Amino acid sequence: MKDKNNTQFFDVSVEQTRSVKSIIEDVYKALSEKGYNPVNQIVGYIMSGDPTYITSYKNARSLIVKVERDELVEELLAEYIKNNSWKEEN
Repeated sequence: MKDKNNTQFFDVSVEQTRSVKSIIEDVYKALSEKGYNPVNQIVGYIMSGDPTYITSYKNARSLIVKVERDELVEELLAEYIKNNSWKEEN
């Protein structure tokens, strides 16, 4: 029998915190595997907020809704700028 005088701990954290980048990568892969155009689908989701643009295959929809849409845009823009040489010209 547990001691009723001590505080019991309950931990509901099942999934570790994932980076926005890894979520985008997983969603992109799931969309590609299902035959969708991942860029179009992700843009549709970002613009509308409607999660049905993202497949539920491989838990992609559940993953992407855990991230705020502005965070998705920020990550995508940061990666785009990082990977383009024109930013060094300005």
